[in-house]
Amino acid sequence: MADIASVYMNTPPIARTVATAVFVSSVGVYTGMLSSSPFFFHYSLLLKFPPALYRLVTSFLITGPDFGVLLDTYFVFTYLSQLEMGNSKFPRKEDLIWYLMFVSSIIVLLNQLFTGAVSYLHALLIALCYTSTQDQRGMSAHFYVITIPAQLMPYCLLLVQLLFPGGWHNLKVGLTGLFAAHLHDFLTRLYPEFGNGPNLIPTPGWLSWILSTPRVRNTAYGQSIGPQREGSGRSGPLPDSWRSAGPGRRLG
Repeated sequence: MADIASVYMNTPPIARTVATAVFVSSVGVYTGMLSSSPFFFHYSLLLKFPPALYRLVTSFLITGPDFGVLLDTYFVFTYLSQLEMGNSKFPRKEDLIWYLMFVSSIIVLLNQLFTGAVSYLHALLIALCYTSTQDQRGMSAHFYVITIPAQLMPYCLLLVQLLFPGGWHNLKVGLTGLFAAHLHDFLTRLYPEFGNGPNLIPTPGWLSWILSTPRVRNTAYGQSIGPQREGSGRSGPLPDSWRSAGPGRRLG
């Protein structure tokens, strides 16, 4: 068990956290241990008091039924790991979190306006797949039993939905994820590189401040302790006024 826990904790933290939330929520809903109601979103729920803001997150946590619980969780972890560990667009963890916030907001907005969908993990999967394969041009990927160019993977994931019940609806939902990911790519990469313009949606400073690196960090090799901040003084249980009195003397 210790080895399993060690392997789990050494996986990319954002991918690990999101995939775990997706798996636990989906298993809970499909086994009846959790109500499915908190995992659906409609804009009218924001007009109530208190507004159900948490549904903007929970509506991205439910996979497809049956074997989809494992497949969707696997794809979430795989694509997020690729973005977190090896994608030049996201050198910092706050860049990836800002990406998730942006594409999720666009997905919710488009689905509320056009599709009427109330659950959005499939759209997010398409967005993650699109973004992760943009840096894999010229490489190959395996789609079931065939080999395809890596950049075609999100389109194959979209088209395969037509083979299942509700396929047309799922296709429309997936298209919102494709649009959201392409919009993010245009605003942060295509326009700055080819239009000589600025990054139109830079990672906000407040997000970097919230996620500032702590002094003690967990790494694959143990704990890393950063330099002590200036003015922090010596640590210990005694107040500073006691420490500044000089060395102690033994009595007697």
